[in-house]
Amino acid sequence: MNAPPGGVGHLSGGCQTMRLVEQDGSVLHEIADDGTRGRPEVQRGELRWILLDSLPAEAVRWGHKVSGTRALGGGRHEVAFADGSTVVTSLLVGADGAWSRVRPLLSDATPEYVGTSFVETYLFDADTRHTGSAKVGGGGSMIAPSPGKEIFAHRENGDTLHAYVALSSPQDWFAAIDFTDASAAATRITREFGGWAPELTALITDAGIPPVLRPHYALPAGHRWSRVPGVILLGDAAHLAAPNGEGASLAMLDGAELGKTLAAYADGTEAALTEYEQAVCARSTEPVAFEGTETQRIDSESNTPQAMLKMITEQSH
Repeated sequence: MNAPPGGVGHLSGGCQTMRLVEQDGSVLHEIADDGTRGRPEVQRGELRWILLDSLPAEAVRWGHKVSGTRALGGGRHEVAFADGSTVVTSLLVGADGAWSRVRPLLSDATPEYVGTSFVETYLFDADTRHTGSAKVGGGGSMIAPSPGKEIFAHRENGDTLHAYVALSSPQDWFAAIDFTDASAAATRITREFGGWAPELTALITDAGIPPVLRPHYALPAGHRWSRVPGVILLGDAAHLAAPNGEGASLAMLDGAELGKTLAAYADGTEAALTEYEQAVCARSTEPVAFEGTETQRIDSESNTPQAMLKMITEQSH
């Protein structure tokens, strides 16, 4: 691994809300979470440190960027690092994300751009310096959907608003924007939200850091591979999909199930991996749901606050 993780995400505590917001900044609907809904969230950086702190100090080798892998036969594999060092494994777990260096041992599949991207921003000291955005964002999360574009924001520790500005545009369109010029990039992105309330567009223009482009990639639907002894995939390396709110949760589920399966087959690692692999491959064919309803695509004409409210209302009955 290259460096200790920081990471982002939503930290829930007590009663949280999710708001549906119109382009003019008016709140169409607010869903209150009284803490009984069973979907707590945690900031990614804090979660990673919790997990790292549970490991022996020597378990993670920082500064070891994987440059490639190769099969040695008999279920053994060699992992090569950028510093020239190598290690030989009897069990290699590819938990190395979208652009996995381990996946080619099992599959020729490569991620492809799905036609949408996030532009990620942060507003710091929101309640004192960005009162309009803080007010429309509320105490939890907020989404302002529209066909081909949307703005999503949520509260984080330290009076921070973390926003994802989603656009359905080809990669060439984003490539024409100079993201090294923060002001110019913010201005160009904001132009796509002409007529939207200033407290919403301020999530782009008033960001405390330069906007960060996050293009969305996915592996082919139903991604599967033939069993290869001594190697396994989990998380995005196995079933990368466009952001849907479930990616990190699925990766953690993969890891937990892999550990439980290995423990249950103490004398039969390959039998355990075969059973695990059947479950993890199935995840790439299961539709992801938002509270039991299929997630609406950003580029859909139905990606509106009214359509989302209807979806939530129907699901609650």
